[in-house]
Amino acid sequence: MQKHLNRFKVRAACAIASGFFLVNSAWAVDPFTVRDIRVEGLQRVEPGTIFASLPFRVGETYNDDKGSTAIRALFGLGLFKDVRLEVSGDVLVVIVEERPTVADVDFVGTKEFDKEALKKALREAGVADGQPFDKALADKAEQELKRQYINKSLYGVEVITTVTPIERNRVNLTFSVVEGDVAKIKEIHITGNKVFGESTLLGLFDLNTGGWLSWYTKSDRYSRTKLNADIETLRSYYLSRGYLEFKIESTQVAISPDKQSISITVNVTEGERFVVSGVKLEGNYLGKEEEFKSLVTIKPGQPYNADAIAETTKAFTDYFGTFGFAFAKVEAAPEIDRVNNRVSFVLQADPSRRAYVRRVNIAGNNRTRDEVVRREFRQFESSWYDGDKIRLSRDRVDRLGFFTDVNVDTQEVTGTADQVDVNMTVVEKPTGNLQLGLGYSSADSVSLMLGIKQENVFGSGNYLGIELNTSKSNRQLVLSTIDPYFTADGISRTIDVYDRTSNPLSGQGGDYSLKTRGASIRFGVPFTENDTVYFGTGYESLTIVPGTSLPVSYQTYANQFGYKSNSIPLTVGWSRDNRDSALVPTTGRYQRVYGDWGVAGNIKFVRANYQVQQYIPLNKQFTVALNGELGWGKGLSGQPYPLFKNYYSGGLGSVRGFQQGSLGPVDPNDVNRLAIGGPKKLTLNAELIAPFPGAGNDRTLRVYGFVDAGNVFGEHEQYRLNDLRASTGIGISWISPVGPLRIAYALPIRKKPDDRIERLQFQIGTSF
Repeated sequence: MQKHLNRFKVRAACAIASGFFLVNSAWAVDPFTVRDIRVEGLQRVEPGTIFASLPFRVGETYNDDKGSTAIRALFGLGLFKDVRLEVSGDVLVVIVEERPTVADVDFVGTKEFDKEALKKALREAGVADGQPFDKALADKAEQELKRQYINKSLYGVEVITTVTPIERNRVNLTFSVVEGDVAKIKEIHITGNKVFGESTLLGLFDLNTGGWLSWYTKSDRYSRTKLNADIETLRSYYLSRGYLEFKIESTQVAISPDKQSISITVNVTEGERFVVSGVKLEGNYLGKEEEFKSLVTIKPGQPYNADAIAETTKAFTDYFGTFGFAFAKVEAAPEIDRVNNRVSFVLQADPSRRAYVRRVNIAGNNRTRDEVVRREFRQFESSWYDGDKIRLSRDRVDRLGFFTDVNVDTQEVTGTADQVDVNMTVVEKPTGNLQLGLGYSSADSVSLMLGIKQENVFGSGNYLGIELNTSKSNRQLVLSTIDPYFTADGISRTIDVYDRTSNPLSGQGGDYSLKTRGASIRFGVPFTENDTVYFGTGYESLTIVPGTSLPVSYQTYANQFGYKSNSIPLTVGWSRDNRDSALVPTTGRYQRVYGDWGVAGNIKFVRANYQVQQYIPLNKQFTVALNGELGWGKGLSGQPYPLFKNYYSGGLGSVRGFQQGSLGPVDPNDVNRLAIGGPKKLTLNAELIAPFPGAGNDRTLRVYGFVDAGNVFGEHEQYRLNDLRASTGIGISWISPVGPLRIAYALPIRKKPDDRIERLQFQIGTSF
């Protein structure tokens, strides 16, 4: 047969995709030089994709082996469901039939998951808009959806896939989901325990058979990850009480035939209880053995405690890290005497080699810009590894208050001997706060209250706040902004602009008012990692509008200094913050001192305030929080202290159980004896903070018991402990989507007959 009449046609089959190319001997062609290559059947795929996959080019020799290789390569792209090669003379024709592409993915019947979350999961599995489609991909998508639901304890989930062909060789995928009911834990048993009761051990678990808060904690939903965490908690419980050879023999998880209930059985072997007989150090301690010995928390004569072992080895590796030895290895080798149930430890140390940080990686900051986190780092890239600086960096990022969780770990760089990467993972919290209210009263008629506060506006780390109130008794417009890095060196700038109109003693009636307008600017200069000094100035103008029924205290002030007055105060302050977190601190101390000095204008005064907070961790779950605040003010140049600079006390933030701002001196001519505040203030608070019952170790939801004491005093009064009001009670602290929410129920334990009591109070704001 003549060459130009030769024509061969090969239709691909499954065997071709597996690497076999079968062709009838009558179809075979003699090798020839390819003069041209044509491609037919393309719709969306670029011709260049075809040409790049062919093992030959125009001008090269074609043979059957190259044809087989070409078909395998084209099928390997995953873009075609059929491929054919035709030869006409010395022209090779590649004929393809494209697989349909996914035009849209939709879900029906999904309640447990947001549709976008499911689309993201399928996208990671290779199923997404614009991707080629085949039946195997649909099956893979179904399995991925079921996996997502099983992770939520929805074992009875059913998924049906509907493929709808549409124009231009595309398909719509619809996944119809019948979620079913949640499989809940019916029973949990621990067998093999003799020393501790089963109820005691099960109390350590986050997983349980359900309680009144299960709708929130979902603690009765099985999760392999949670079970593993509980098993480690159980192991730690025994190992910290002397049971050196404690073992988890097996764990069985059984699901009922209807896939609605789960039973868990954990089998343990307790072993004998061991006592520590001694500790010694071996290895290279850089000539600082005595310093390392001071870090040992393993106590001879005490029961074996795995926590003390871990604490000691960690302290050793951390201390090595301060000298740049990131790869230091410290092993606590036990020498066991089973006859006498005693164990001694040899702490073997190898500092290995010094390392430097190649890269700092940050993950989880979806809204917060990288630079906001990185500027808090004190461990720099391409510098020697320093464990202290890494811990300081972690604490500084946590103190920003933008994240509910901050974790740092280090990872060796593959292929190098002296480099590590520092990886920080954060979990963001809502940093915005929108307050919108509409009120009506006979005194104020209709009033609008609007507050917008954003601690991390646009992820920049800056604070922006706007407050608006239109009530007759307290109209105000306040704009505040804070730039924590006004300069690259970390100098902050705070600007406040405000316009307030108030009727302070509105219970007396009358249409008088106080108009206060002003602006201020303040800078904060960091002198150390924990110390910041503030200074600034401002301008404030006060106008007393007499109207009717002006209180005597304000009339007296106006008679002395006029109905209009102004001041230009200078502000100076200092703060020190070494808490481990600004949001939910568990350890550390916060102190601040600030003062105002009215140096110009017709109002002369000086005011100072000192506050200290101390957090003392009792263990992983319980924290004691102490707060003290002392305020003092005095008029200068023979003037009394200005009324509108008074301190107030009572309510959340001072003495709970008393009406907000109701303590201290009152206007003697007011029939309702409403408080006017005072220039002296003393507040003392103590709290015991614990996890909320049923919420496990969730740091965002906690319960606390408290004792408060405090009051404010007049300018000519002394601080008198006998005049302090006091209360005690319980409360709930919740890092809610709209900000930190605190609810307190208080019982006054030291009060006077005229005090205004308000037992239940709540606020969205700071802790103290």
